[in-house]
Amino acid sequence: MDRLDNTVRPYAWGSTTAIPTLLGTEPTGEPQAEMWMGAHPGAPSRTGRGTLAEVVDADPEKELGAASVAKFGPRLPFLLKLLAAGAPLSLQVHPDLAQARAGHEDEERRGVPLDAPHRNYKDANHKPELVCALTEFDGLCGFRAPTETADLLDGLGVASLKPYVDLLRAHPEDAALREVLTAILTADPEEMSRTVAETAAACDRLGGAYAPYAGIAHHYPGDPGVLAAMLLNHVRLQPGEALFLGAGIPHAYLDGLGVEIMANSDNVLRCGLTPKHVDVPELLRIVRFEAGDPGILRPEASPDGEEVYDTPIDEFRLSRYVLPDGSGVHDLTLPTPQILLCTAGTVRTGEHELAPGRSVFVPAGEKAEVSGSGTLFRATVLA
Repeated sequence: MDRLDNTVRPYAWGSTTAIPTLLGTEPTGEPQAEMWMGAHPGAPSRTGRGTLAEVVDADPEKELGAASVAKFGPRLPFLLKLLAAGAPLSLQVHPDLAQARAGHEDEERRGVPLDAPHRNYKDANHKPELVCALTEFDGLCGFRAPTETADLLDGLGVASLKPYVDLLRAHPEDAALREVLTAILTADPEEMSRTVAETAAACDRLGGAYAPYAGIAHHYPGDPGVLAAMLLNHVRLQPGEALFLGAGIPHAYLDGLGVEIMANSDNVLRCGLTPKHVDVPELLRIVRFEAGDPGILRPEASPDGEEVYDTPIDEFRLSRYVLPDGSGVHDLTLPTPQILLCTAGTVRTGEHELAPGRSVFVPAGEKAEVSGSGTLFRATVLA
């Protein structure tokens, strides 16, 4: 079992206080957006035996287990994060596995450099993800019913939004969503900037259901992503609630602290709220134009106290233990690799005492007994 020393990424949208408060450290004044736990080459966790990537590479079957290696290859299939949003993240979607493989192969064949700003597919993997709220957590997830969005836009009284309102009311659901998103992302930039400014002013004036979009527009003035965001469900998670984000589902995180887990991939297609490249044709090919409820997840408790966030993929499995005083010792041993993360109280495992924000890597099959009083998240795979 290895205690992990993890990198905090200083992305501009990050909160300056949320991660330091959890860790019990002084804020630096700079954004602290994500703390990565895993073997991703961009920022692998460090252990007493080298980086976790080096540890896994040295003996994949010992660290990951034969079943995980057979199913996912000789790499840790997931990346675990603490995510602290102080401003909206980019509006984005992720490809499914077949799309990622085809897109990666195409860009490799065309010689698009891996670090090129217009590169879409950094690897050949999909990127399903799950975020679990540690604080109240705001986000956008999936398309709202077109008629509901039409009513929302119509209520702003902005004349330049009327064509979108008419489209949303006049066409079948999938066609309406596709036409409106296409129109937003391909509009004349100057006209769109004016429309966004008028929309933002109206959202700010009306408040209520419009308040989240006024906040988005404050951070991204003139960005067409502000209107694209208004096509989506606004979700406010309470601590312990989660969202699963599958392939093709447009989403963005707006504010809050959470535990995030995802398949080990960098593949992102952006819709807006970003200065980065937006590949509109490829984005429209990947987006699933389906309206529906965002599907807030609540954990399912098992007899041993494990609370599992059920998802339809195998690259990761996230669960939680809320350990009261005197709950005794819990055996968490598994034949698959695990990362254990404490988010409250003090949890002991092996020779390690974990305070909030501290984590360990447990190789496949290694004894993992935990005790103490606090909250512990467990990340592993289904192999």
